[in-house]
Amino acid sequence: MSALTLRDSRRLTGPSLLCDEPGAVIDVTLNAHSVDEVIGVWRDRARCILDAIGWREERLYTRSFPGGASLMMTAPIDVLYAATEVNEWAWSATEATLEDDGAPDLEDAADRLRRVIADERNPKLIALRDAARQRGVCLLSDDDHASVGMGRGSLTWPVEALPDPAEVPWDRVHDVPLALVTGSNGKTTTVRLLAAMLTAAGRLPGYSSTDGIYVGDELIDADDWSGPGGGRRVLRDERVEAAVLETARGGMLRRGLAVTRADAAIVTNIAADHLGEWGVEDLEAIADAKLVVARSVIDGGTLVLNADDPILVQRAENLGLAPTWFAESDAGGTAYFVEDGGFVMSEGGTRQSLVDVTDVPITFGGAAGYNVQNALGAIAIARALDLDIDAIRSALLGFGSASENPGRGNVFELGGARAIVDFAHNPAGLEALLALAASLPAERRLLVLGQAGDRDDESIRELARTAARFRPDRIIIKDMERYLRGRTPGEVPDLIESELRDAGMPTEQTERSPTELAAVREALEWARPGDLLIFPVHTHRDEVLALLAALSQGAWKPGTTLPEGGRLQ
Repeated sequence: MSALTLRDSRRLTGPSLLCDEPGAVIDVTLNAHSVDEVIGVWRDRARCILDAIGWREERLYTRSFPGGASLMMTAPIDVLYAATEVNEWAWSATEATLEDDGAPDLEDAADRLRRVIADERNPKLIALRDAARQRGVCLLSDDDHASVGMGRGSLTWPVEALPDPAEVPWDRVHDVPLALVTGSNGKTTTVRLLAAMLTAAGRLPGYSSTDGIYVGDELIDADDWSGPGGGRRVLRDERVEAAVLETARGGMLRRGLAVTRADAAIVTNIAADHLGEWGVEDLEAIADAKLVVARSVIDGGTLVLNADDPILVQRAENLGLAPTWFAESDAGGTAYFVEDGGFVMSEGGTRQSLVDVTDVPITFGGAAGYNVQNALGAIAIARALDLDIDAIRSALLGFGSASENPGRGNVFELGGARAIVDFAHNPAGLEALLALAASLPAERRLLVLGQAGDRDDESIRELARTAARFRPDRIIIKDMERYLRGRTPGEVPDLIESELRDAGMPTEQTERSPTELAAVREALEWARPGDLLIFPVHTHRDEVLALLAALSQGAWKPGTTLPEGGRLQ
């Protein structure tokens, strides 16, 4: 194996874990050389090629992690593809220097790269960006389009047909209120609840999430749109009066933020998930990745953090701005918390009670602690967006049906049995779901359990240990055929089953199912009146929800055959 391996080379189009500027980054694996040695040589080679092509003002940033490093150079936003080639040359020169292979010719490389840069340049994009900055409005650009302003105040053009800034009707251009939502758990519910609050306040919301892009109640595109592309599509829709963007870790690490300015941002919590990807190896690195959203908060804007999360509390000390907190109890300052069984706001030294926790449907009478937290975070962001208390209260009291929050804490009564559907997809999320399940009365409890293949083995085993601690009467281990992500069929279930055995789960209380749909069918066939079926559903949510809704509205009883047409295929 080579002592050095280039793992990835990509553009960063917005603020990222490394810096606030666009540029190009490479991730490298170091199998023998020290991190300091590699970074030192790369800095020297990168500086040489940047100077040779005339990019003397561009800066270098590095981040090391166990076994590797991320190496970034800033670059003009209109030539980011060329910038990746510049950085890749710097890496090739670094490898040659460290492995005594002879340095590549700098002059030849510089000549070639200057031609690549000239072919990609788009001076009108730079001029439009500068004009937007002068006016304090957002500029968004990608391979196909560039836009200024947001939502109702946006104008969009093809990147190959941009106007001169003097031709833009700037009096029509403005931004709309914008909030970014990130965290390990609770993002989608928080986004949906915020959209409901905006609607109750009379504003047409646009939002993007893992479930799709919406303008008001209209679904624009059903897919995972929690990255920068989803954000741009929302912000370019000229109907949108306020925007809420789910901002996932993966998009921030791969491309950076979609925006450089937001009125408010929230980090819901930090939990172990996706460890080992993009150089994020521990909880502290996850927190740093999530807190990239803080860099977009404008002067006078609001960063909302979870005061019950010790890592966020610790990281907040070095952010350079005073966060607004939400927590289960009063965190001091401007804060949103629970007191005497009600949601309470503390603003400017004045406390005000909003509504009893037990009256908010998504909290299940307070038993769903994770949704208590999600509601608190949404209240904090809503207030940051200047929503009035009546609108916030109305949304809290009316939000929670499966149609409003599909796949998140949806409960179905099934002829004497009960099923709960949730997106719980990591150990922290599963633990929260199982805490809710433990509070619900049941004769027997069944859990469907599975995991996507892009988690590391230890994370998968921890998910199994979390399930075993709950001591369900039965576990159906599902394979997730749509999310093998490099694993072979059966590989993840093997890990789960092995860990369940080590945790003391009897063999006769577990079974395997080849798909999520088959697992749900088997659970329904097993059920009897008084049972609770717990369905963390990831791949076939809509089909599962439709089936359970049909069963709950019909005459089906546990222990009888599923009706024709309601059988999962």
